[in-house]
Amino acid sequence: MSLLEKINSSLKESSLKQEKDKVATLRLVVAALKDKEIEKRTAADKNLKDEDVVTVLNKMLKQRKESLEIYKKASRNDLSEKEEKEIQIIQSFLPKQLDDAETKKVCEEAVKSSNASSIKDMGKVMGILKAKYASTLDFAKAGVILKSLLNK
Repeated sequence: MSLLEKINSSLKESSLKQEKDKVATLRLVVAALKDKEIEKRTAADKNLKDEDVVTVLNKMLKQRKESLEIYKKASRNDLSEKEEKEIQIIQSFLPKQLDDAETKKVCEEAVKSSNASSIKDMGKVMGILKAKYASTLDFAKAGVILKSLLNK
């Protein structure tokens, strides 16, 4: 079962159970995926792959996390709780993210394998990381770790 099919079946299931928060979030996800599908219609491969779905979900997750920070700073607990629920729902469809220790380990390996010696080589290292860990790595964390490794 593809990721898109899992999302659609979860939406149907949540609708039947009348889980309003989950239904609303999944409808937003489905709408974003439809937009991506429309965007791909001009491409040679018109079908959405799991990588495309993960990309859309990561983008939505990033937006929610940014909103959550803003709401917490503004002491809007009602809105921050809503964002946290949406984050949990979206994360349930994403592959497990690497933790901090694993992220540092893969960054060190990528630096060694690319023979990177300075911050100028960061793009090359990020390219290696994106090729191997596109859906499981938080690139914001990886960027900070790489800067500290390459600035030595």
